[in-house]
Amino acid sequence: MTIEKEYSTKLSVDGVTIEQRDIEMLDAIDQHGSLHKAADVLGRSYARLQRRVVEIEAAVGQITERQRGGSGGGGTELTQTAHELRQQFDRHEAELDGVAQVTESVFAGTVRDRTGELATVETSVGSVLALVPEGATEVQVTVRSDAVVLTQPEATPQADGTSLRNQFTGVVEKLEAGDAITRVTVRLNEDTPLQALITKASADRLAIKNGEPITVSFKATAARAIEVER
Repeated sequence: MTIEKEYSTKLSVDGVTIEQRDIEMLDAIDQHGSLHKAADVLGRSYARLQRRVVEIEAAVGQITERQRGGSGGGGTELTQTAHELRQQFDRHEAELDGVAQVTESVFAGTVRDRTGELATVETSVGSVLALVPEGATEVQVTVRSDAVVLTQPEATPQADGTSLRNQFTGVVEKLEAGDAITRVTVRLNEDTPLQALITKASADRLAIKNGEPITVSFKATAARAIEVER
């Protein structure tokens, strides 16, 4: 007799459980720009998808936005809340994958402007907003690979309008694909790589390829600095 343990990724938000089927629904809406088309592709009824959208929105806020008229005839787009929900689901799935080792990328820099616990650190890749110890001037900023979000450059929202305050565009240098998780190494400049840990579904959705540009984003609270001696 063989016994195998199986785990499925789920998020619970105010009594509403977000499962893989919900992420597939968001992916289909994002890809096809229409709730009707998403229902057709997934083989589910439009009414059922619409009800599910309403249920999720009751817990997390608006996840779809109707675009009316225009040359394309309108459609349905995901909100930033929906994108962040997908990213949180991906990170949780990565955490459950025991094979996926979370790594940290490190940026050395000098502290500039400070607002409370957050400070701007000037690094070789540009300005990074991070959690910085009080009084520190020279620091190393670390970012966990499971906290990095990847987007195609043309689809990346402006940092000022999102919680992902740190955004940099680099070139995909290496892809390490497992059964469920893909580790992506992005070269930000000649000397600075950054790693992201995402689900294979996300890698496929983004059509990530070696040698092509990709935008990396992470929250200020995901960038943590430690003081170093001069």
